[in-house]
Amino acid sequence: MIERRPCILLLAVAALAVLACAPGQGVTSPAPAGAPDERTVASPAASPPQERAPTSTPRLTREATQTKDQLLVSTSGWKTDFTRHSVPLNEIISGGVPKDGIPPIDAPAFVSIGEADQWLADQEPVIAFELDGVARAYPLQIMIWHEIVNDEVNGRPVLITFCPLCNLALAFDRHVEGIGPLRFGVTGNLRHSDLIMWDDVTESWWQQATGEAIVGELTGTRLQPLPAAIVSYAEFKTTYRQGQVLSRETGYERPYGRNPYVGYDDVNQRPFLFRGPIDGRLPPMMRVVVIDRNGETAVYPYSELERHRVVADEVAGTPIVVFWEPGAVSALDQVDIASSRMVGSTGVFVSVVDGRLLTFVVIDGRIRDQETGSTWNVLGQATDGPLAGQRLEPIVHGDYFWFAVAPFYPEARIWHP
Repeated sequence: MIERRPCILLLAVAALAVLACAPGQGVTSPAPAGAPDERTVASPAASPPQERAPTSTPRLTREATQTKDQLLVSTSGWKTDFTRHSVPLNEIISGGVPKDGIPPIDAPAFVSIGEADQWLADQEPVIAFELDGVARAYPLQIMIWHEIVNDEVNGRPVLITFCPLCNLALAFDRHVEGIGPLRFGVTGNLRHSDLIMWDDVTESWWQQATGEAIVGELTGTRLQPLPAAIVSYAEFKTTYRQGQVLSRETGYERPYGRNPYVGYDDVNQRPFLFRGPIDGRLPPMMRVVVIDRNGETAVYPYSELERHRVVADEVAGTPIVVFWEPGAVSALDQVDIASSRMVGSTGVFVSVVDGRLLTFVVIDGRIRDQETGSTWNVLGQATDGPLAGQRLEPIVHGDYFWFAVAPFYPEARIWHP
C-alpha cells in the first residue's frame, strides 16, 4: 500500500486542483487551492494540500535541466530581482499555488491555557517559543495549514515557521538591518522539499531551513535565528503556566486538528517533492535533531535519543546536552493529530549553569544532574531539587527529517554512542 500511495496522492491532488477553482466560502478568504476539506482529510488515501502538489510544475526541457540558472517556476506577478541569486535556480520547483496560496497568519491572536484546553490535547505537538519572559505555543494543528506566523513579542518582530514536508519548525527575528521588520509569506515554491518564503519589501525569496535570502535583492542576507522547540502541549503548559496559545480564530476556515499529510512520516515512505540525492547514512524519513553552530553541524538521530534520553556532546567548543522526552505525538501520522503515534520531543542546551558544568543522567525515568540531583524537563527548566526554577541556556536547533538535512549540511557529523 505504501508503494502505491504516491500515485494515489497525485491523482487526488489533481482532482482537488480542479475543484479548488470554484469560489470558496472562508471567513475572510477561501482555503488554499487543493487544501483538503473534512471529507478529503478523512480518507485513508488523503493527499497533502495542493500547495505541495507537483501538478503545476513546468515541463522540463533538456536545455532547462542542463542550465542551473534557468528558473523553472512562474515569475508572473513577482517583482523579485531574479538576476541575483545564491543557489542554482533550477533547484527551485513549484508547489502548486501562487504567493500566499497557503496564507500566513499576520495578526495572530492568543488564548489562555484554560481556553486552549478545550480544543488542544495534552499530547499534541506545539512550537514552544519564549522571549523576554513571554512564552507562546503555536500548535502544529494550526501551523500545518499556514506554515508562517508573523508575530511580535514585547515589541520584537518574530517569525515562526513550520515546513510539514521537512518536519521543521524554526523561529527568527523579522528585523533586517537597514530595512526594518519584514512581513513574510509563502512563495508556493520549494527547494529540497523545504519551504521558500518571501518578504513584502523586496520580494526576495528566503530558504526556511537556513533563514537566508537565496533569490532577489537581499540575496545573502540571513535572519537571526531564535530558539524554539517542538514539544507536547502538556510539557509547555506545565513549564509556562501563564503561557499563551495561538488561537484557532485565524480569519480562515480550516479543519484544525486534522492532518492533510496522512502517513507522510512513515520511516519507510519516500520524501514528497524531493529531487536531491539521498544521503544513505540514515533512513530518509528518520527524525533527527540538527545543531549548526559556528561552522560545525551535528546530527542526533531520534532512534538514539529515544534509547539514551540524554546525550552530552561538544559542538564548536561548546558543551551541550540534548534531552529527549516521550509524550508528543506526530503531526504527520493519522488523520486526527491527537490520535497519532508518539514520537517524543527534544531540547538542546548549553550544559553549564552559573559557570558549573553539569552532567545529566536518567534516574527512575527522570532527567537529573549528577552534581545537585536536580530534576530537569525537556524545555531546560529545573523542576525539583536545589536548582529548581533555574533554566539552561537554549541552543538554536531544528528537528528535521534526515533527507532534508544533507542538502543544506552535507558535511554534518552524525552522533553515535
